[in-house]
Amino acid sequence: MSDGPEKKAFEVRLKAAEEAASGPKRPESGKSQAASAQRAVELATRLGVEMVAAMVIAVVIGWGLDKLLHTQPWLMILMVPVGLAAGLRNLLRADRGR
Repeated sequence: MSDGPEKKAFEVRLKAAEEAASGPKRPESGKSQAASAQRAVELATRLGVEMVAAMVIAVVIGWGLDKLLHTQPWLMILMVPVGLAAGLRNLLRADRGR
């Protein structure tokens, strides 16, 4: 094959198409990187707090019911998976919302 004008024209079109497909190349500024990192930390903190809060609330409810019904520690133990499920549900709901 020869390196004729057709091949060079093809290479030019190919390069233009690749650049168009990849979108504009703008390096992130330091401020936008810091803001992105801050949002990630905020999201991780929020999700962690929601998970722990659901577990604590479930254990406290189980403990209270155990005291009320004199069934210690069975209701508290049964409420741990309920709290875990509620926490995971909150995590999934928060993930869909972002």
